[in-house]
Amino acid sequence: MSRGCFITLEGTEGVGKSTNVDLVQALVTAAGHECVVTREPGGTPLAEEIRDLLLRVREESVSQMSELLLMFAARAQHIEHVIEPALARGDWVVCDRFTDATYAYQGGGRGMDVGSIEVLERLVQGDLQPDLTIYLDVTPEIAAARIRERDLDRFEQEERIFFDTVRTVYQTRAQRLDRFRVVDAGAPLDQVQADVRKVLARFLAGKHV
Repeated sequence: MSRGCFITLEGTEGVGKSTNVDLVQALVTAAGHECVVTREPGGTPLAEEIRDLLLRVREESVSQMSELLLMFAARAQHIEHVIEPALARGDWVVCDRFTDATYAYQGGGRGMDVGSIEVLERLVQGDLQPDLTIYLDVTPEIAAARIRERDLDRFEQEERIFFDTVRTVYQTRAQRLDRFRVVDAGAPLDQVQADVRKVLARFLAGKHV
């Protein structure tokens, strides 16, 4: 049995990842593949508990290193119990964020040493990388307007400069890594989804499925 494909969707808050994850799942399923949909941080009961620790607003400040280690602790659990077993049995995995988010949020937004992230990346995931990453790009102004009515989590409460840097890192990675495809998430939803469909169609054609 051939190994499944690993697709990730990336972007800041308010870009519409959840809506487009559903679309990608539908397209993958329509192409005849079993599809596992998951998210980071999270994806397993333990990893979801770690997600709550990371996102919850609290009085105690969270050290940058604690945040980074918790991200990779959740990822290690996620890879071992969900992602790798699914890929090994030939299923396709669609994940709302993965390690690119760590480079963007902790490496960019927090200004942490990229070398430390790279060490943890190799330790936790080995050679595992997404086959396709759809980056939903939107300006911080649009993103902030879209999440204005939410109860904001610890990351969503960050200042504008944080999200400017996060976006810059995402854009840089999108230019450097061949697996990235950029979609303008500031466009109307029907246009965004049309662009996502085109990305998936080309990817599926390249896989001859």
